[in-house]
Amino acid sequence: MFSGKCTSKARLDNKIAIITGSNTGIGKITAKEFYRIGAKVIMACRDTKKAEQAISDIVAEVKGENLGKLVVEELNLASFKSIKQCAKNILQKEDKIHLLVNNAGVMLCPQSKTEDGFETQFGVNHLGHFLFTSLLLPRIRSSAPAKIINVSSRAHLKGTINFDDLNFDKNYSSLTAYCQSKLANVLFSLELSLRLKDTGVNVYTLHPGIVKTELGRTVDQVYFPGTRFLLGLVLYPFIKTPEQGAQTTLHCAIDEKAGQETGLYYSDCKVKEPSAMAKDNELSMKLWDKSIELVGLTGYDMFNSPGDVIPEPLKNV
Repeated sequence: MFSGKCTSKARLDNKIAIITGSNTGIGKITAKEFYRIGAKVIMACRDTKKAEQAISDIVAEVKGENLGKLVVEELNLASFKSIKQCAKNILQKEDKIHLLVNNAGVMLCPQSKTEDGFETQFGVNHLGHFLFTSLLLPRIRSSAPAKIINVSSRAHLKGTINFDDLNFDKNYSSLTAYCQSKLANVLFSLELSLRLKDTGVNVYTLHPGIVKTELGRTVDQVYFPGTRFLLGLVLYPFIKTPEQGAQTTLHCAIDEKAGQETGLYYSDCKVKEPSAMAKDNELSMKLWDKSIELVGLTGYDMFNSPGDVIPEPLKNV
């Protein structure tokens, strides 16, 4: 009742797809389906052992002809050093990138910082993916038609961008920080789609639904023991399986009609209206400029950098 379904029969033969956080949950299902329809899937994950186990699971489950390929690259989105190394590894091995699914994320974390000193949810959910995408973008552009899919959340509806205290050092709220990071995902998608207009690279952002995954594993640490269980009881009628939660990502990735769209927000495999703030282009530009500064890419022109070379920010990695 509460879940759309990707009905497209399109395939991804000879396409290169990168999925962050794909060793579990909706990322794993997305990797499984891309593999089933012929893509070479790069599973960019923090825990490479779990990613290798995920590959074993997928290969054991999926049978048939014209299957794709599954490989693992280590990626810790809480570390700019790791992000740069992963991007460089991929660029050295792949001459094309047709699909980038920024799926990984953290939710309702106790107050903490990334390796580079940013509030964890903003650092991982937004800045990490912003840096990763920026470094891969010249290769994605040169591979057009291509797609970039950012997994956000309905939580963006309650989000604001607190430019005066992006790290919530003054007054930390796990929920407020999470909503900020999810709004940042939608604003990033908006700005990126505008900057990539008429390049053949389409950008999508989506709400997968309330999905039964490991994403909420830290909720009890933020509130009280048993919070996650109680929330599960209250939300049970609305909770999706990972298979259901992955449908909107799959729709954006392979549906023929969606392939003609860019810069839109999706839920249950349909275009939906994001918040008014998520459509504010002045805000998206301001966040873009601030993000460039925070990830250390000032002076790097990702839109005109050649797609067949290693970008300047990665030369000394």
